[in-house]
Amino acid sequence: MRRMIVYIAVVALVPLLAACGALPFGNTGPDSCDSANALFEDDFSGEQTCGWLEYNRGGAVAAISDGSLIISTSSPGEIWWTNPERNFADAIIEVTTEQLTGPDDNAYGIICRYQDEENFYLFLISGDGYYAIGKYKSGQDRVTYLTEDGQFAKSEQINQGVAVNQIQASCVGNELALSVNGYPLLTVIDSDFVAGDIGLALSALQQGTVEVEFDDLRVTAP
Repeated sequence: MRRMIVYIAVVALVPLLAACGALPFGNTGPDSCDSANALFEDDFSGEQTCGWLEYNRGGAVAAISDGSLIISTSSPGEIWWTNPERNFADAIIEVTTEQLTGPDDNAYGIICRYQDEENFYLFLISGDGYYAIGKYKSGQDRVTYLTEDGQFAKSEQINQGVAVNQIQASCVGNELALSVNGYPLLTVIDSDFVAGDIGLALSALQQGTVEVEFDDLRVTAP
């Protein structure tokens, strides 16, 4: 995991958007996904899709089915994601995840302050117990990891393999924080992006199909 994750290239979404016709950035999505108690929430059980892009392309699938959003990929080294076409500045994003199948050498989690397919933050964990906060910025062909040594770190707080994990990403001012299962793992400082969309993401790091379920997404103000 530690060797391979450095070389993930974010190359998947550019042809994906062209083929699937994503909505323009800034669309607020259906009102039914707003909440009096949150900035945005989705349990993926209603008739509305809340703006999430569903697709089947290039060895990856993002689909809402049976009350959850499932992303799968069999394309090692590429990050695949979907967004609800929203716009947030300071926000705390929480989601329940469950790895359903595939090699544990993977990476999945939350996107924050998404500007476009070349500019956003990533909050990731893996099936073998690693985590990182990453940044993808225009002009770079690799994710930059904002950990101390620029690589994923290991935590016993992450449930490994086919298991459930609660992920929380906090984007408040220039402070970015990742918590898993209620346990704070990492806080970093970065000011490149101040607002943008959220998203859910998955990457496989070795051969085999990885499938992760996302449910009970909630975005709140700090």
